[in-house]
Amino acid sequence: MRARAFIPLVPAALLLAGCGGGARDDTPPADAPPMRLVAYDDCDDLLNGLRTATAERVGPYGLGGVVALQERFGGAPSGALPAPEAADGIAKGAAPREHSRTNAHEAGADEPDTVKTDGRRIVALAKGRLHVIDPATRRIVHKLDLPDLDRPGNDPQLLLHGDRALVLAAATPLLREMAPADTPSPTTSKTTLTLIDLAGTPKVVDTLTADAAYVDARQSGQTAHVVVRSTPRIDFPAVRRPDGERQATERNREAVRKAPLSAWLPTFQTGGGTRHTVPCERVSRPADATGTSVVSILTLDLTRPFGDPGATAVVGEGQTVYGNGSSLYITGTPPQPGTWGRPVRPQDVKERTDLHRFSVGAGGRLRYEASGSVPGHLLNQYSMSEHGGLLRVATTDGTPFTRPGERAPRSQSAVRVLRQTGPSLKVAGTVDGLGKGERIHSVRFLGTNAYVVTFRQTDPLYVVDLRDPARPRVTGELKINGYSAYLHPMADGRILGVGQDADDQGRTKGTQVSLFDVAAAPRRVGVFHLPGTGSQTEFDPHAFLYWPKTGLTVIPVNRHRDGTSQALALKVDGNGLRRAGTVEHPGGEYDNAIGRSLMVGDTLWTFSPNGARATDAATFRTGDWVRF
Repeated sequence: MRARAFIPLVPAALLLAGCGGGARDDTPPADAPPMRLVAYDDCDDLLNGLRTATAERVGPYGLGGVVALQERFGGAPSGALPAPEAADGIAKGAAPREHSRTNAHEAGADEPDTVKTDGRRIVALAKGRLHVIDPATRRIVHKLDLPDLDRPGNDPQLLLHGDRALVLAAATPLLREMAPADTPSPTTSKTTLTLIDLAGTPKVVDTLTADAAYVDARQSGQTAHVVVRSTPRIDFPAVRRPDGERQATERNREAVRKAPLSAWLPTFQTGGGTRHTVPCERVSRPADATGTSVVSILTLDLTRPFGDPGATAVVGEGQTVYGNGSSLYITGTPPQPGTWGRPVRPQDVKERTDLHRFSVGAGGRLRYEASGSVPGHLLNQYSMSEHGGLLRVATTDGTPFTRPGERAPRSQSAVRVLRQTGPSLKVAGTVDGLGKGERIHSVRFLGTNAYVVTFRQTDPLYVVDLRDPARPRVTGELKINGYSAYLHPMADGRILGVGQDADDQGRTKGTQVSLFDVAAAPRRVGVFHLPGTGSQTEFDPHAFLYWPKTGLTVIPVNRHRDGTSQALALKVDGNGLRRAGTVEHPGGEYDNAIGRSLMVGDTLWTFSPNGARATDAATFRTGDWVRF
């Protein structure tokens, strides 16, 4: 297969998911070679590559896997009546009040969430509806039914720009027994984008449906960038008796060899019925490998109805997206080598993460810049950060669990600094050996430092100095029981960690919020425990609220014993943490599970599938209840 260099400028913006290692000039090992993206010569070249890669991996039962039912905020059924709708709506020209924003990784790239505010209005998704709340009158002034969003497997989120909202819904395949009898069970993943005009009574402007799985999205100004991932859509013959697995595998390979290009490339259909796809000249792949999945990047102008989304694509895996407004990265862990019937031995597994960098120019124009690989896997987007033109990446290599015959786990973590050299992202420096026998639970890059938490029994918090890219080094380590699953920067050289307390054997005991002073040697200067509970913040940073004006910090907590839920508010005062108050919602065990909070003026708003509550952030007196 011939390939040509791929460095186009296309009218699309990439979306926006023992420390003895020391520093060294780290040339990636054979399992993580330098790489670059190349484009296919034509559609036949692209199709042949996809068929070959897929045929090598197909087995007697196809390529399948089971997609589990996803938990989501806003989906619990309820027969409660909604609050009455106001006739006057949001006052025209009303000045926005001081308000918080979605807790996002980078200031230049907003992230989708279930609740948004611009200070004039609050927009929330729940129970198959979009609700518009006036924070001044504390009433629902508008609502819009979006029934397709309330089906099992969907995970609706939204972005907000002026009078426009973009609702993103990911429908994943379900096992038939996991879906209600009257609910269609999709056989392939789909992503539905709904553009809504909020000026007056909300109305749908346009829709865009992709026959691909939603990965992530980012927004800069009026431009929304969406990444979706498609896997081969091929009808494999049923396994016939008395044929064995070898015969079934060969029949499946024959089905792959006959499949058209449309089995791999997704289609994008607007509400008007216009269909688009990814042009072959906008599809690329790593120079030294092919794949079976296609990751497509769409660009949408929220001020206009949908047209051609200007899709560009990469053949490969796409699990994590990181963007800061000027540089955008897609990363993925490629499948391990080997084919059906020839299992790979554990000692031969060399896990790696591929990274592809794009720069974003004026008007959101996208240019491919470079690609590279690092050993191991990422935790999430917070495992990456770009600073001074360099990419810093934290990974865990290996598993913290022992295999038969092993005395100790073979995992360790590392922080690498990557520098772009031509079309390659090359490792400039590495510090490894972090948390041997453990895995990363949280990462935060702040300026020229990295803060890495690993855990198996105790929680080492490592401070890594990255000022010299060629010689990163560990400058501090703090060991405490438990771990922090999310780290948030505070003022004056402090970091707040949200996670779990644990005993000496590593058994978790309940929510733990820790305040660390990292201005010098790291030390914990404040801690708050809530035994027998867990917090959504551990898994979703969007559930975290920090209001710097008053030091108010809010996280949702759930009590394991009885399933009750509340929003826990803490105050960060000087070098301490103290309880400021709590907020609870009425309703059943699931309907009242608080998942989000935000500030508008001096009012704390909390949200559950059952409704929203407005609470005075100074007194925490029980406030107005707005039922969805």
